[in-house]
Amino acid sequence: QVQLVESGGGLVQAGGSLRLSCAASGRTASSYAMGWFRQAPGKEREFVGGIRWSGSSTYYADSVKGRFTISRDNAKNTVYLQMNSLKPEDTAVYYCAATTMLSLAPRRPYEYNSWGQGTQVTVSS
Repeated sequence: QVQLVESGGGLVQAGGSLRLSCAASGRTASSYAMGWFRQAPGKEREFVGGIRWSGSSTYYADSVKGRFTISRDNAKNTVYLQMNSLKPEDTAVYYCAATTMLSLAPRRPYEYNSWGQGTQVTVSS
């Protein structure tokens, strides 16, 4: 019901910055929260951060807290993930997700029901 398209991925040196965008379309009004996940080869998909519709409050995984920032442009139906001080361990495919399910701070993949195709982020050392 909600279509998501990520963009902005690429190759960046360690210590650099990158901003990912997630453009949403469809029944966006039904979304309760938006989240960012990432998955490295051989690893499980892990939560990065999320933003709630109500109050636009954000929450993050400990591994990225202080370095990553999530924001949203409601007029453009776009969510952003600003990534600073990137590390090689941040290398992964990054996914944008949306959920219509009510939850205070969804952090698990199964709590989301719409997903983008992913965008590759590679941080070189």
